[in-house]
Amino acid sequence: MVSLGSLSEAKELVRQAIDIVDLVGRHIQLRRQGRHYVGLCPWHDDTRPSLQVNPERQSFKCWVCDIGGDIFTFVEKIEGVAFPEALAMLAEQAGVQLKPRDPGSAPTGGDSDKRILYQAMAWAESQYQECLMRQPEGDVARRYLSGRGIPSETARKFHLGYSPAWDWILQRARGTQYTPAILEKIGILARSADGHGKPYDRFRGRVLFSIRDAQGRPVGLGGRVLPESGVSSPAKYVNSPETPLFTKSRLLYGLDMARDAMRKSRTALVMEGYTDCILAHQHGFEDAVAVLGTALGEQHIRVLNHFADRIVLVLDGDEAGQKRAAEVLELFVAQKIDLRIVTLPEGLDPCDFLAKYGSDAFRHILNDGAVDALEHAFQVETRGVDLKRDIHGATEALERLVAIVAKGPRLRADSTPEDRFREEKVLQRLAASFRVPEQDVRGRLTALRRAGQRRAALPVGKASERPESKQPSDPAAWQRLLLEILLQFPEYVVTAQAEIDPSELAFEPCRRIFGKCCELTDAGAVPTFDRLMLEFDEPAVKSLLVELDETGRAKQLASPLELLEAFFQTFRRRKVVQQTPGQIEEESLFRMARELQARHGISSPTEG
Repeated sequence: MVSLGSLSEAKELVRQAIDIVDLVGRHIQLRRQGRHYVGLCPWHDDTRPSLQVNPERQSFKCWVCDIGGDIFTFVEKIEGVAFPEALAMLAEQAGVQLKPRDPGSAPTGGDSDKRILYQAMAWAESQYQECLMRQPEGDVARRYLSGRGIPSETARKFHLGYSPAWDWILQRARGTQYTPAILEKIGILARSADGHGKPYDRFRGRVLFSIRDAQGRPVGLGGRVLPESGVSSPAKYVNSPETPLFTKSRLLYGLDMARDAMRKSRTALVMEGYTDCILAHQHGFEDAVAVLGTALGEQHIRVLNHFADRIVLVLDGDEAGQKRAAEVLELFVAQKIDLRIVTLPEGLDPCDFLAKYGSDAFRHILNDGAVDALEHAFQVETRGVDLKRDIHGATEALERLVAIVAKGPRLRADSTPEDRFREEKVLQRLAASFRVPEQDVRGRLTALRRAGQRRAALPVGKASERPESKQPSDPAAWQRLLLEILLQFPEYVVTAQAEIDPSELAFEPCRRIFGKCCELTDAGAVPTFDRLMLEFDEPAVKSLLVELDETGRAKQLASPLELLEAFFQTFRRRKVVQQTPGQIEEESLFRMARELQARHGISSPTEG
């Protein structure tokens, strides 16, 4: 553990200790592409890798949603925290002990500090596991798990636990930093409906399944009530409520255990229950995960796409499992994924199927019984319908299927050939399955989409007011060019400083970057890209720095002094023509920037 007094010194030490490729790779699948790594961006619906990670510069950038920066920015964005928390989280990983906060600042460990919430969740998980594995109160849960075929080794591996009584966790928390307020914030404690009663253990009388994020951090719990515990509850299963750590629609049970296997198999097995997932792992299916008491959704698909190319949804054989046809077909159409469906026989769930028939039978049904979402929906919608004789039933089934396809994204002029081919194949298969002309199916699809557009266009309430005009959100071309030159040749900042005052840069992030370059130069320091990244904490400024450095490098700037002199001459002329520097004609300077680029053989870089 290294203790540091200087914040900038701590930031630099943390930056050197944490490799950005490893950091980003814990969250998304990265692959090498030349000097960089690329992956699917976690902040938009990315189908083609647009997130670029530069290991030399220790930076990242998404060229679609314009998010970029360094390790601190990535943690801020991915964890939803401010810079101080991002620094503290990374410092903890790097073994760097930060200087304690000033007495007047907010104390670390308050219930708004995400780090302490993670620590509290890990502490609670360990307490519940201790109860299950060693305490007399956990005997009822041990018997239940043994009856489900889950031995103690598996229970320990999956961090299972047990909550025995109303205030058991409260009693364990006495004398620790984990106050009732903190435990309530992470969903461990609950209160009566009016919010004024005493806090109690939300999961009392339940065997607990620890829900972890992809990095293996406990973020929530799922609890199954045990009648033998003496606790009565109308709900068989209870999950953590939405908290700063837990968002049900984005989490999958067992993902931390399955992600490496997924990367090897390029397949994700998605099940509907915690024990289904656990038994699958016991039988060697280590790429299995489970949804958290909800249907597989768009957010789940985005998470899984970072680890796998194919998703196999294993549905229970009961009636509820059969009713998922429309949901999974909508996902198949909208998300453009390779989604396969396996429906287990005899109304069995995966846990019972594995216990009854074993691993080989399960592997066989995964290989030979998996159908894509369109075929699954067709089988469900036409069950009991004689397609040759029952014209009304067949027509209704086709209408339901085309209506689901119509909810998907409509092809546009800029749609990819893959998107067009995908829709063509869907329509061809529907036409062939129902023995109707393909143009009739396409005509019905078009009609349904037009009807949907008309409904969406109908006014709701009073007409919306005219939106307010926005201020320009991008730097002018000349400001970009100036900073691109200086980032590549920081020794010329003193030359630029003599000609241009930072206040003359109208775009605030550019003004701040140039101002910081001048400030560092005056102090005898070289304003390199790495040094500037340490000087700023704001994600927007860091993202712009990454972009300017990337575009500047791509231009392969030569003769920087000559380039700057030509830049300054044009800048001086415009200052004479205009009344104030703030009114410099943007179009003229943009032409000047293009002329300078042409004179030096510079072509605009292709972003991506």
